[in-house]
Order: sequence, then structure tokens, then C-alpha cells
Amino acid sequence: MPKYYTDNHLSHNNTMIFSGSGVVYTDPDTAIIRLGVQSTGENLQQIQYDNAETVHKIIEALKEYGITDIKTFQYSIDKLYDYVEGARVDRGYSVRNILEIKLKELDQVGFVIDTAVENGANVVEFISFEVEDTDIFYLQALNLSILDAFEKAKSVSSLLGLEMLPVPMRIVENSSSPIPLANRYASGERMVVTPIEPGQKEIKANVTVEFMF
Repeated sequence: MPKYYTDNHLSHNNTMIFSGSGVVYTDPDTAIIRLGVQSTGENLQQIQYDNAETVHKIIEALKEYGITDIKTFQYSIDKLYDYVEGARVDRGYSVRNILEIKLKELDQVGFVIDTAVENGANVVEFISFEVEDTDIFYLQALNLSILDAFEKAKSVSSLLGLEMLPVPMRIVENSSSPIPLANRYASGERMVVTPIEPGQKEIKANVTVEFMF
């Protein structure tokens, strides 16, 4: 049965307005992993070099296992400093290089992260389990939300003893195809990341329908 949340009323011009909601559950088919290396030190040129070497090692290790959908997501250099008795003290530099890895084999997520960490990754930003084509499932949820509003309109019509079935006059879509959400993980020196379960994605749609009776 679809879930619904309503704000319903009977107007003075022979119309009824109902809101309806539909929910569809589906398994994700794509995983997005963002991980990489953050290096700090006094010599910027040296930590840039060390960072690049480690990232290259991670990429090559993943490619050995056929994981090739890899791109640079973020590269940044930051000056580090703090304050001692009100005076600014330089603490060197931080170089951050984050890769984005896309997988269709969801059971490889834990393996990918473990492989990256074993080869020097010390930042795992997040894992996102997504449905690549959400439009199909969103349309199913949208249809359920309209049926939900119609069933409620029929129920009220029956309660009021109206002979004519409600006729939809106006439908307002109150939702849109969902943007994937991420399961976020804080950065750390070493993370226990396996096993990782993607679960199911919940895709919702909401409408407001005006019925004539």
C-alpha cells in the first residue's frame, strides 16, 4: 500500500482537493566511492611528489583488478598554521588528492577501499549507492501517488453518498526525480570498511489533485 500524507478539504465549488504519495523501493545498481591521500609537511615540493606517487600506486593497484572507471575528483593545496600566544605560526602545507571511483559490481566496494588503503589511501570521503536510471522508478511512484489521491477521493465521495465518481481536474506534482544520497564516512588514518551493505533505495513522489464531483 502506498504511504500518503494529506491536507484534504471539500471546497464550495463542487471540487475536492487531496494530496497523495507513492513510494517505490529498488536495489541500487551503481556505487560511487571517493577516496584518496592527504599529505602534510614543510617542503611543499616533496609532499606534492610523495602524494602523487601514492595516488599513482593506488590507481595502478586498482587497475590490476580491472577497476578502470577512476577520475580525479579534488586536488587542493592548503597552507597550515595555528596561533601560539596570539602569534601565527606556520605549520607547513597540506596536499589533498581525492579520486572518484565508479563501480557496477557492488560487492567489490569493500575490496576497492581495502586495496586503496593498503596502497596508501588515508582519506575515505564517502560511498554513494545509487540507481543510475531513477526516472523509471520515479514514474512508478508518481503513478502510485495519483492513485492514492484518487482512492481517497472515492472514499470521501462514498461517505458523502455522492453517485458520481470524482473526476480529476488538476494535478500538481510536488516532487521531482531524486538526487542520489551518499553514505558519508569521516576521514581517518585507517578505516575498517568491510563489509559494506548497500541496502535499498526509497524513491518517493507526491502530488496534489483537485477532483470535481
